[in-house]
Amino acid sequence: MYNISKIQLKVVKILFSQQIKSLRKEHKLSQSRLARDLQVTQQAVGKWETGKSTPDSDTLRKIAEYFGTSVDFLLGVNKTIKNAVSGFDPDFAIPIIGTVKAGYNSFAFNDDYGVEYANVRDPENYFYLIVKGDSMEPRIKDGDLALVHKQSTLNDGDLGVIVYGDNEGTLKRFVKKGDMIILQPFNPEYEAKVITGEDLNNVYIAGKVVETKTKW
Repeated sequence: MYNISKIQLKVVKILFSQQIKSLRKEHKLSQSRLARDLQVTQQAVGKWETGKSTPDSDTLRKIAEYFGTSVDFLLGVNKTIKNAVSGFDPDFAIPIIGTVKAGYNSFAFNDDYGVEYANVRDPENYFYLIVKGDSMEPRIKDGDLALVHKQSTLNDGDLGVIVYGDNEGTLKRFVKKGDMIILQPFNPEYEAKVITGEDLNNVYIAGKVVETKTKW
């Protein structure tokens, strides 16, 4: 039996709501399909995902078995206890997206792939991007997750998400030399993109990559 406070129990409830929604989307399940498979009502699943209620212990074990995970994982118990002991705030759920595109005075973040957790101070200013292709190998592979801080500027040498040309964000090393910008891949089989002159007006910075992790 875990000896945790009421505040920690509240955190567990929040983590479960985020976790069940993330797992459902990761497995491409509708609320009604998950409810049918678990033999509960769709309303129950909806309440779990909004944090209005949590399932009983038998249903929790059933959910864990269904997704091939543990009850601890569903509740975030280990993470909550670890954070409480270390004095850190719980990790926040950060949205995972598939693409970044430039829009009018803003960016469009397309494709919802659920959430991943990160210990950041201002979670609303972060997103996870699924890396596509092998241009950043061997350091970053296709399918990895890049944690991106939303910002409109980068320093020379930063790894960032830059929108240019095809209007879709690309993850590259940002190099500034005089009046030119170089988008540098890590994979030597790919050429760097050199941007100069009026083309510089078509460069948009979506954010700085602060961390990458292997997810899929």
